[in-house]
Amino acid sequence: MIEQAENLPLGTSLPWMEVLAELRFNGAGLLPAIAQQFATGEVLMLARKNREAIEETLTSGPICYWSRSTKRLWRKGEASGHTQQLRELRVDCDGDTLLLLGDQTGAACHAGRPHSFYNALRGSGGTADGHDRASRSGRRGQPLAQRMPRASMTP
Repeated sequence: MIEQAENLPLGTSLPWMEVLAELRFNGAGLLPAIAQQFATGEVLMLARKNREAIEETLTSGPICYWSRSTKRLWRKGEASGHTQQLRELRVDCDGDTLLLLGDQTGAACHAGRPHSFYNALRGSGGTADGHDRASRSGRRGQPLAQRMPRASMTP
């Protein structure tokens, strides 16, 4: 079904249960799920979903993930109140990655940031630009070693 969709006109409806049956979960029964802000296209975070988390998200609306650390369903915002409401779920062309377009309320990152991708490596000089963090502190463009605590560095 997923491979056949490559030749179908855009907007063609596919039977969801057949698509779900063809998703390519990894050995642990998980798929990567990229959360993206619906209105802006900003990438918010990457998490994992199992079949149960997909089904719950589709039936309830609030986005649900699978927590690899606690080995249970993780309903985004259940502890923090920072929720994600699903607007659209997309499956990539290989059926092994999900894109969740939704509305984020509050921070998406566990560190309280608007999104999880606040560090950027730019240029060949080996500097990391933590644009959320560095722009507020005036350290933009400094080498990563000068901005990161020694304990968090790896050789």
